[in-house]
Amino acid sequence: MTSRTSWHFNEPPLTANRSCWHSASDGGCNFAIAPTLNATQTTVTWSPELDTSAVLLTSTPTIAPTDRNLSRLLDQARAETDEFGSFFHHVLPDGDAIQVLRLASVGADEPLSALIPLDPDALDRLEALLRLVQSLLGRRVAEDTRLTHQKRRRARHMLQAVDGRVNGASYREIGSVIYGRERVASEPWKTSALRDATIDLVKDGLAMIAGGYRNLLRHRRRR
Repeated sequence: MTSRTSWHFNEPPLTANRSCWHSASDGGCNFAIAPTLNATQTTVTWSPELDTSAVLLTSTPTIAPTDRNLSRLLDQARAETDEFGSFFHHVLPDGDAIQVLRLASVGADEPLSALIPLDPDALDRLEALLRLVQSLLGRRVAEDTRLTHQKRRRARHMLQAVDGRVNGASYREIGSVIYGRERVASEPWKTSALRDATIDLVKDGLAMIAGGYRNLLRHRRRR
């Protein structure tokens, strides 16, 4: 089951009329995703306004060729539909997935074309479209440059740091876990660059939890 809702609990869902799970054991609350599932068992569908790598599909104009259209290769069997259209995920060979939205009133069996608004996010959408087409053609898929390995590692460290801090760990204890006890012990802690780095991890981690995580869905480009 997918959900077009944000992980920030103080925000309303991004769309209305979405199905949800009701849990009597968790205070009788409604959940967009079954609370019994863990993060590896769920797929979150983001609003294309937030996730600029979402590929928007529309009808192919009559003047465009359709005999080699690749839309027949898309697996839309698990698409979920709302007032905006049908959402589904195209899974890549490495297990990653590209979010796809077939706009409302566009038939699943008709030839499709990508819709890319002429705005600063067009470069993001072009990159996502390139990865989708590469996958459909069976070619090597380019890396998603929004979240590099270095950014993934730092995001993991930020969450580790926040988790330690809210559970009462000192900055030094957090730094020892992330950077290693020997490195932390090799210089005076009060003037250590690792101390500053650890404090920054906690600060940035708290900002990410407060809503900054949505910045991971888009590239950082000069406007």
